[in-house]
Amino acid sequence: MIGNLHKDSVVLDFFSGSATTAHAVMQLNAEDGGNRKFIMVQLPEKCDEKSEAYKAGYKNICEIGKERIRRAGKKIKEENPTATNLDIGFRVLKLDSSNMKDVYYKPADTDQNFLTKFENNIKEDRTPLDLLFQVMLEFDTPLSAKINEKEVAGKKVFVVGDNDLIACFDENITEEVVKTIAQMKPNYAVFRDNSFSSDAVAVNLDQIFATYSPNTDRKS
Repeated sequence: MIGNLHKDSVVLDFFSGSATTAHAVMQLNAEDGGNRKFIMVQLPEKCDEKSEAYKAGYKNICEIGKERIRRAGKKIKEENPTATNLDIGFRVLKLDSSNMKDVYYKPADTDQNFLTKFENNIKEDRTPLDLLFQVMLEFDTPLSAKINEKEVAGKKVFVVGDNDLIACFDENITEEVVKTIAQMKPNYAVFRDNSFSSDAVAVNLDQIFATYSPNTDRKS
């Protein structure tokens, strides 16, 4: 039961279980044309191995919740064909450690090759999407913001929101890539600090943005 909500409210459930709250929010949006959003928080508690859910392939309660949202959203869409703007999409995020390598070491942990560990300060198992969501948090960009991927001169570029944030974490970024991003005039532009094809590109980055988009806040 959900009450006292505006049509653009954000509903937070810290103990979401099988995501009944998400189901209710989508149903209410379908009924009155609202644009409410939901945030479901749930620890990945393991399902009893004797339970029907476990036998069906759901190893923890989070997996049940995700499937509940998928099925409920599909059913609500089918039952409300006139609700053309109903958004039943959702994004799954998991709490993790920083994408950056630890910089605190005891003297006994160092050796002659110690500095080579910091040629790249990002953990090896992290993906471009991992980096993107960290950047979104740093710039107070909603984690529910629309993310589009496009290719610029052979490099993957993420465009978040209405050009609010543009990020490229590929290697060997050329001036062509930087110039194209600058011409899109984002509020924020982010690159990996060791991803440029040459020192000249890194040095010229500020001048390129000063020419095409001086108001863009850029960060490496």
